[in-house]
Amino acid sequence: MELGRLLRERRSIHVFEDRPVPPELVMELLEDAVWVPNHRMTQPWRFILTYGEGRRKIAEAVRKINADKEADPGKKKEAGQKFYDKIMAIPMILTVLIREDPNPVVREEDYAATCCVIHNFSLLAWERGIGMVWKTHRWLHDPIFREAMGIRPGERAVGNLQIGYPAKIPSAQPRIPAAQRLTVIDQA
Repeated sequence: MELGRLLRERRSIHVFEDRPVPPELVMELLEDAVWVPNHRMTQPWRFILTYGEGRRKIAEAVRKINADKEADPGKKKEAGQKFYDKIMAIPMILTVLIREDPNPVVREEDYAATCCVIHNFSLLAWERGIGMVWKTHRWLHDPIFREAMGIRPGERAVGNLQIGYPAKIPSAQPRIPAAQRLTVIDQA
């Protein structure tokens, strides 16, 4: 597919078919996705791929986090179960991590490069008929989630990519034309 068309047609997918995505395909897409600009070639990213019964690890951690945060004791179990069920309905989750450099300039560059990896991955997946949505839930930083997923000290979770074959493709949302946000300086 032409790149411009791919950029305009890609959508964030929230509802997936009950059909597994081959992990080998995700690995193939990641091998291409990591070819991004990375100023110092730190390549700070790391990925945790969770699917099948492995999703229970995330679902259990999130159930506990949300049940613990619920103020009403009678609703604790219900709150946790709601999140558990949502996670178990997602065919595959790719947790994207970065190693946080102590230098704030490098850390910012690394975050930007990792965001480019995620975007590349989303386009490559869309081209192959696979949808995803990038989620940055608050619980990505919770010690319960970090421990369950084996997130190391000095690593930051950039997001969870929820991956699967689209069951429903949303309509395009309008974009502000770039020309309306462009400042041109043509003289000193």
